[in-house]
Amino acid sequence: MTKAIPKLGYRDPQPYVGIRSCVTMKEIGTVLPPLMGEVFAWLEKKGLKASGAPFWRYLVVDMKRQLEIDVAVPVAAALKGDGRIILDVLPPGRYATTLHVGHPDGLMQATADLLSWAEENGIMWQVDGSRWAGRVERCFSNPIDDPDMNMWKTELAFLSAD
Repeated sequence: MTKAIPKLGYRDPQPYVGIRSCVTMKEIGTVLPPLMGEVFAWLEKKGLKASGAPFWRYLVVDMKRQLEIDVAVPVAAALKGDGRIILDVLPPGRYATTLHVGHPDGLMQATADLLSWAEENGIMWQVDGSRWAGRVERCFSNPIDDPDMNMWKTELAFLSAD
């Protein structure tokens, strides 16, 4: 498989609804995926539709302790959350992006590759300690339509400091 070449590009602010969760690395695969169904059910109950592919927004990345992650769905306009559902906005700015095609197990290496590319190219992130302004994994594959996880397409998008 060919290694993806990262790109830089500006993105507008993106409102989203989601469920915020704190998990360990071991819990990610079991705790987070079911939350996506809750978010889509909430949208359906409100008569609303997603305005793009669902994503996970990594707010805090502390691999040894916990990660704070929003399991999210983009919406066309800011809404009011309720209960477990929150409203937030991905900030505008220049994002470094790369596309990972393959099993989600390869996302850690794809992330390491993106971080390494950024370091080699002098790109700094909007991050304060372990809190990221914009660090996103957006899944373009629907597990129902494409059950072969080796064919899934996932975009990594990290907000640069400039």
